[in-house]
Amino acid sequence: MSHDVETINSGPMRDTDIRAIADWLIDGARSAPLPQQVLSQLCERLVACGIPLWRVAVFVNTLHPQILGRRFIWRPEADVEISEGGFGLLDTPEFLENPVARVYATGRAIRRRLADPDCTIDFPILQELRAQGVTDYLASPLFFTDGSIQLVTCTTRQPGGFTDAQIAGIEAVITPLARVAEIRAWRRTASTLLDTYVGHDAGERILAGRIRRGDIEEIHAAIWLSDMRGFTALSDRQPPRVLIDLLNRYFDCQVPVILEHGAEVLKFMGDGLLAIFTIAGDEPEVCKRALAAARLTQANVAALASEAMPGLRFGLALHIGDVLYGNIGSGNRLDFTCIGPAVNFAQRIEKLAGELGRGVLASGEFAEHCRGEFTALGEFTLAGFSAAQQIFGLEDEIPVR
Repeated sequence: MSHDVETINSGPMRDTDIRAIADWLIDGARSAPLPQQVLSQLCERLVACGIPLWRVAVFVNTLHPQILGRRFIWRPEADVEISEGGFGLLDTPEFLENPVARVYATGRAIRRRLADPDCTIDFPILQELRAQGVTDYLASPLFFTDGSIQLVTCTTRQPGGFTDAQIAGIEAVITPLARVAEIRAWRRTASTLLDTYVGHDAGERILAGRIRRGDIEEIHAAIWLSDMRGFTALSDRQPPRVLIDLLNRYFDCQVPVILEHGAEVLKFMGDGLLAIFTIAGDEPEVCKRALAAARLTQANVAALASEAMPGLRFGLALHIGDVLYGNIGSGNRLDFTCIGPAVNFAQRIEKLAGELGRGVLASGEFAEHCRGEFTALGEFTLAGFSAAQQIFGLEDEIPVR
C-alpha cells in the first residue's frame, strides 16, 4: 500500500533528532555501504523526524574519461534512481536552464516557495514541479574540501511548503552530507582511475594494499599479445591528432571485446596490447573464450580498415603459461603487470605472425584446447629459446604477404 510522505511523519521535528542524523553522517554513515543507501537512509531519517520530503536528488561529479557525474534521486517507498551524465550535458538547455547550473556557478543556495502565488518562476523545471503539486524547492551546494561544488535538491508537497524549522533541519545536515559524499566520491574516483589505467583486477589489488615493490604472485593464464601492422607507414602519412584518433579507434576494436570475454587488459605498448585470461581450472573453456575474442577483434579491425584505415592489419599471439603478476619497478614508481618466459614467448610468436603474414598465431599449448580451429605451420626457431617451437595458425585464415 502506498502512502503520501505527509502521512508517514512521526510527529513534530526535534533538534535532538536532527543532531542524531548529523552525528550518523559525521560517523561516516557506516550502516549504508553504498551511496544510494546513504541517500535512502538519510531521507528516511529526515522524514521520520518530521521533514516532509517528496523528492531529493544529489548530483556528484566524478573523474571518469566518459562520464561527467552521477545523479541519485530518492522518492518515498521507491528504490533510489541512479543515472550518469556525459560531458555534453553541460551544453544542453536541460542543464543551462536549470537551477542546478546557477548553484554550480555561484555556490549559493536557491529556494523557491512554489506554494506562494507570487513565487518567481525563473526556471522551466519550477513550473513542472508546481504542476506536480510541489510546494517548495530548495537547491543547496555541497562544498568539497578541494573547492569543488556538488549539489542536493529537496522538494515537498506539504501545504504551504517547508517551515523555517524544517529548512533549518535540512541545512543542518548539508555539511556532514558533503563530507560523506566527498569520501565516497574520492573512493569511487580512485577505483575508476585504477580501472582506467591499470585494469579492474589490478586496481582492486592496489586498493586492497598490494602496493609494495616485489609484491607478486604466480598465476596461470592465457596470454594475449597483439600489435598493429602498418602503423609506421600510417604514422608517416597522418597528422598527429588524426593518428591518435585512429589509434584509439583501433583499440576500441579490441578492448571492449577482451573485457567482455573475461580478460584483464594490462598494458598498452605503443600500438601493442597485453592482456591475460586468468585460468582457475578449465583451460579449454578459457582458451575458447580467448579465441572467440580474437576472431571478433579480427573482424572489427577488418571493418575499421575498410572504413578508415586502408592497409591496417592485426597481429595476435595466443599462449598459455605461468606468469608473475604484481608490482615491478623502481622506488615509488611501479607498474602492475606480468612478466615471465611465457610472456616473452608470446612476444616472439607475435613477431613471427608479421613475418608469416598471419593475423593470429598460437602456441601448441594453446592450440591443443581448440581442436579444429588451428593448423600446424611448422617448427620455428624463436629468439631466446634454444629449441625449435611448433607454431599454429588459424585453419581458415589466408596469409597476407
